[in-house]
Amino acid sequence: MFSHVVIFWVRPEVADATAQLVAGAEKYLRSIPGLLNFHVGKMSPSERPVVDQSYQVALNLQFASKADEHAYQIHPQHIEFVEKVFKPTCQKAVIYDFE
Repeated sequence: MFSHVVIFWVRPEVADATAQLVAGAEKYLRSIPGLLNFHVGKMSPSERPVVDQSYQVALNLQFASKADEHAYQIHPQHIEFVEKVFKPTCQKAVIYDFE
């Protein structure tokens, strides 16, 4: 199993950036071949001080292998998502990949 987690900070000057990012991930990424699990969502507020609440959206993807995740990275729908959704709405992303 290979997990690919992306944490997004949206551009504050884009009024509906969070909604655009979630909708764009659903539109462009969910149907890419090789995904075993797909979950995108908004940060969930917590009273626990150990929970990072500085971001707005997270994406959690699981693949059978690192090779499948690599194929996802170069898939045309992923590239389209980066150009049409990520770049206009996000100021920062942090990625965690693990096996």
